[in-house]
Amino acid sequence: MTTLESLTIGRRGGQQVRQWLLDMLASGRYAAGSKLPTERALSEQLGVPRSAVRNALAALEAEGLVVRRIGSGTFAAERRTPAQETRPPLVSVSDASPTEIMEARLLIEPRIAALAVAHATVQDFERMESCNRNAEGADDFQRFEHWDAALHQAIAEATHNRLIIGIYTAITRARDQADWGELKRRSLTPERRDNYREEHRRIVAALRARDAATAEAALLDHLRRVRQNLLGI
Repeated sequence: MTTLESLTIGRRGGQQVRQWLLDMLASGRYAAGSKLPTERALSEQLGVPRSAVRNALAALEAEGLVVRRIGSGTFAAERRTPAQETRPPLVSVSDASPTEIMEARLLIEPRIAALAVAHATVQDFERMESCNRNAEGADDFQRFEHWDAALHQAIAEATHNRLIIGIYTAITRARDQADWGELKRRSLTPERRDNYREEHRRIVAALRARDAATAEAALLDHLRRVRQNLLGI
């Protein structure tokens, strides 16, 4: 047999093994985690050279359909759904940078105003006022930052939209866990703190008045000031 003939048989054998294994995997004969037959067993069962089996398994491993473990054998891989294949990896909120936090806040918070105006209750407004009063009386950074974040969370919760509340809760957690705190601490002068307090009062007043346009504009102006102070942009 010539070298060309051997290569031709090997390629055909590899295709045969690959197709057989694909059929077995698709049928559930080898469920996720199941051990496949050895190279020798497949070679004998299918009547092909072991090199053909080895090549077929290497191709399936590259496709993520099987996993080969040295000393243990070859196993059927976990099947991934189309959604899993296209879904980006999840990122912890603790990985969010101050820039990412500000981008998210500028995109989301001003739009929240209209829903808060439409759905906020008397209790929601009282909670916002309480956050402002506590921020007014905060004489250190940590307490001020706590009540600052609490106010913005209260506005989100005043929408009574569970999805929006969940999204904004992630932003609040990111403020707690990222480099945000240190950057805010360095940028927060007494004058800026007073500006934030005044802006917070205007935001809550507009929400209480059920004036969505003014509340949205006040939130946007406030967030742009925060971004300038924190990031210089």
